[in-house]
Amino acid sequence: MVIAQMILVAPIVAALTRQTIEDLWTEHRDELTAMGIGSAGLAATLIFDARFSLVTALLAGFGRAAAEVGAVLIVGGNIDGFTRTMTTAITLETSKGDLPLAIGLGLVLIALVAVVNAAAWGLRRAGERFAGTMRAPVTDLPIVLEDVSVSAGGVTILDRISLALVAGSPTVLIGPNGAGKTTVLRLIMGLIQPTHGRVTWGGREQAASTHRAFVFQRPTMLRRSAAGNIRYALAAASVPRARRATDALELSALVGLTGLERRPARKLSGGEQQRLALARALAKEPQILLLDEPTASLDPAATKAIEDVIRKVAASGIKVVMSTHDLGEAKRLAGEIVLLHRGRMIESGPADAFFSAPRTEEARRFTAGELLV
Repeated sequence: MVIAQMILVAPIVAALTRQTIEDLWTEHRDELTAMGIGSAGLAATLIFDARFSLVTALLAGFGRAAAEVGAVLIVGGNIDGFTRTMTTAITLETSKGDLPLAIGLGLVLIALVAVVNAAAWGLRRAGERFAGTMRAPVTDLPIVLEDVSVSAGGVTILDRISLALVAGSPTVLIGPNGAGKTTVLRLIMGLIQPTHGRVTWGGREQAASTHRAFVFQRPTMLRRSAAGNIRYALAAASVPRARRATDALELSALVGLTGLERRPARKLSGGEQQRLALARALAKEPQILLLDEPTASLDPAATKAIEDVIRKVAASGIKVVMSTHDLGEAKRLAGEIVLLHRGRMIESGPADAFFSAPRTEEARRFTAGELLV
């Protein structure tokens, strides 16, 4: 009977679960990958964020099973009063009046649950301690793109770009829409691989993104509070559990979200969500912070709040690499400018020199507000 119920229920639960998880994975994939979440963490996060939908799927399956069990019991499915499941065994023995046996079975079930949970908790804490001790004191700087090209579907997105990023003031990527700014940031983060050329981090061609953090133009908010989002990022960065609450409050204050810690992240305004995304990125204590048009579509007040955080971050010694279509913002924040157009690097150099005396015709036209075609 138990096997029959599993066969009946499994397709219902599996179909509903698969659709829910696939939708969430599409939404969360880049964000969680940039945080460096492992396979187990990815699965746990998707399950947690999908918990209400999964409960609905389980209830649908349970309803089907309950109906079938009722029908089977009517026709004598529990032959001779025996069963193969612990929970129904407890119920059956209770109904038969054998309370000592029912209580004994219940205690065994509780003990098994406690042992499994304790083992899972112990493994998680051990993993956190191990991850903390394995962090190597290395740097990802300089980041060097050597003759890098990226193509997809026969279209060249980046065309033989060479660029070196070193410690210091922010590097700002500018250029019209479709110039390749986001693709350069994804290459630097390690989210995509070049089709030609190579990228190195601190002289290494293979470097985990431990020291890099990414804030997307439209960040995905996890289905929890603002503080819960930050604590999640702290856990992903292997920050000890005892420090997470305090660190979350400090990061909230740094980005100007004090007082909003308990608010559901998805109910924050666009500017508040962007600042929360910055807090999550900074939870990683990165050496390099990558920002993809962090103030796009924000009002002037929200833009100023984001720019103030970026200045604080840069002043703390973190290398900021960001893209923007706002020349005023580039002038306010940049120490170095990189102009891209149609996947090619047109010009790069100190921001003051770029804006006062651009060397190329494309740069002169772009800074004058003319469209590059």
